[in-house]
Amino acid sequence: MTSPYEPPSEALQALARAHGVATDFWSYDGQHQIVSATSIRAVLEALGVPASSEDQVMSSLREFNDAPWRGTLPPCTVMRQGAERQVQVHLPHGAEVELEIELEDGGLVKARQDDVWVEPREIDGQLIGRATFVLPAGLPLGWHTLVAHITGQEHERAPLAVAPDRLPFPTLARGRGWGMMAQLYSVRSEKSWGIGDTRDLTELVALFGDLGADFLLINPLHATSPVSPMTPSPYLPDTRRFVNPIYIRPEDIPEVAYLTGPQRALVEWAAEDVRPRNASIAPIDRDAVWESKSQALEVIFAAGRSRFRQREFERFRAREGQGLADFALWCALKEKHQGRQFPPELATVNSPHVARERRELAGRVEYFSWLQWIVDEQLGAAQRAAVASGMGMGVMQDLAVGVHPDSADAWSMPDVFARGIGVGAPPDMYNQQGQNWSQPPWRPDALARLAFAPLRDMARSVMRHAGALRVDHVIGLFRLWWIPDGMGAREGTYVRYDHESMVGVLLLEAHRAGAIVIGEDLGTVEPWVRDYLAERGVLGTSVLWFEKDHTGYPLPAQDFRELVLATVDTHDLPPAAGYLAGEHVDLRVRLGLLSEPEAKVRADAALERERMLGRLHDYALLPDEPTEREIIEAMHRYIAMTPSVLLGVSLTDAVGERRAQNQPGTDTEYPNWKLPLADGSERPVLVEALPANARLVSLVSALRNQLDMSRPASPSH
Repeated sequence: MTSPYEPPSEALQALARAHGVATDFWSYDGQHQIVSATSIRAVLEALGVPASSEDQVMSSLREFNDAPWRGTLPPCTVMRQGAERQVQVHLPHGAEVELEIELEDGGLVKARQDDVWVEPREIDGQLIGRATFVLPAGLPLGWHTLVAHITGQEHERAPLAVAPDRLPFPTLARGRGWGMMAQLYSVRSEKSWGIGDTRDLTELVALFGDLGADFLLINPLHATSPVSPMTPSPYLPDTRRFVNPIYIRPEDIPEVAYLTGPQRALVEWAAEDVRPRNASIAPIDRDAVWESKSQALEVIFAAGRSRFRQREFERFRAREGQGLADFALWCALKEKHQGRQFPPELATVNSPHVARERRELAGRVEYFSWLQWIVDEQLGAAQRAAVASGMGMGVMQDLAVGVHPDSADAWSMPDVFARGIGVGAPPDMYNQQGQNWSQPPWRPDALARLAFAPLRDMARSVMRHAGALRVDHVIGLFRLWWIPDGMGAREGTYVRYDHESMVGVLLLEAHRAGAIVIGEDLGTVEPWVRDYLAERGVLGTSVLWFEKDHTGYPLPAQDFRELVLATVDTHDLPPAAGYLAGEHVDLRVRLGLLSEPEAKVRADAALERERMLGRLHDYALLPDEPTEREIIEAMHRYIAMTPSVLLGVSLTDAVGERRAQNQPGTDTEYPNWKLPLADGSERPVLVEALPANARLVSLVSALRNQLDMSRPASPSH
């Protein structure tokens, strides 16, 4: 749908800018675009800002200007450690105030009042003054509390986060680090249940740790609906805080050791239904896997726990609090309604009949909470195994950019998400209609009002058993392309977020978890954003196929950025073997996805390949007539010659796989996120076979040898 264009008035533009809504932007082809008044009004309405008429616009502007004066303290303050921070306190004109910082450990620190005079303002018939305080630079990292003591009033309190100015890079044996990258669901062993799981993860980190790797990057493990059909995409989950229990290995649950004979038989029979799938390259059937695992998990749960284990479970539930209780209830309701949309009286967690359902479904809520406890325990075991194997970081988790519009997160936190909005991307050279990912965005104002609790809780959970976190579409911490429902993707506009606070909160939680953060900053990213993230210690992302100089040739090795995770490819491209063979073109031809003539696309792909081979020859990395294996090893040796501090090797590249895990622009046309790991002949590759896999051993050896002898290099000629 295309709305008639109407230019925004000056007042509407002022209101939009006040709320971080862009009124113009520069398109991918360098054209200055003015956002229509219709789009701006729709986005403002989604932010709870009335703007349907000029009178409402003027009223909303006045309200925006008065809003800070209505509250004594800002809803949440985030500051950097080592730097002072001003805080404004609003109080009745003439009253006296003191501001203290109540530290996490119970200590008290007084803030210094600055001699700053601001004219009082009449708010709702009362004269309100403003006092300016300075928070000292030496506050410890953590979540503290600002306490305002105003004469004649109750104390006012508000959260204060003190975040690292810069997240330190870990101390690694070589100073730089390398690791493997895998789609966990695709990597199975002989005892898997048709899908890769936490036991396979533990085996993988132990193997790669022994080979000298510092990390294993895996796909997002976020949970989806516990009923069929289970969404295959790891990047369109129903929550980003909790884990999909399909990754549980039932036999690793301690209570299995105490099952009776008949109970154990039920577990074994459930596994027999799906275990033969491990030897097949057919697409992974998550619904069949979950049906079998559910049967086993129900038996184990019903068998009960010792007093000690029950206490541990209860501690987990208490630690995760209302967030876990609400997610488990959402799962129970999904189960009760067989995946269908909830009736209106259960539309959100705040709906009137939810309390009754919580009581009636208490047993199922406990079961779904137990699943989260079990998968959390198993992920903890995997991270401990990674560290024990010598990995410098261990498991690297991946954080998706958003959630499904009918997700558990949107249901349990309805006020945090903007209604009637989808997140996407403006038109670019690859998609001239723009993209709508149908994911509801967080409201910036709601995040501040809740002291960034959704971000904080999510980050804590995801990094609890990880040494690193990759943040997909990290620009989403700065701005997102909002598209009002009923409008085309090109009719959206950017909405800015408080990136200083959001990055600060993320870094504080990463510091507490002992993890580093990598931002996926591919595509259109404002240059200052990359500089800002580098200053904060957040690594960027470089992909060899995408890194080119102004002539279109692969970027010289010495010109790569230092503070990045450098890889040869991504999960949205075929593995290196397939890409070199032009399978990314073949696939798009078969699926009818080309936007340019086939002959041109094939010629461009051939030129890209020849330029890559030419660059590898420049650095003396190839023999005259290289094999496919030699080319792939040379590409990985090339990224080892860059100054990049982290290097990633895709497991698919290591075993010779040719098929892409995901083909952007498709849904049912291609088995996205369903392909099990296979070699170049499409034979399944199981975990047990990896230590003796000749291609894997050779590629890892080539990379390690290059790392041992390389400094950032110049071409041999």
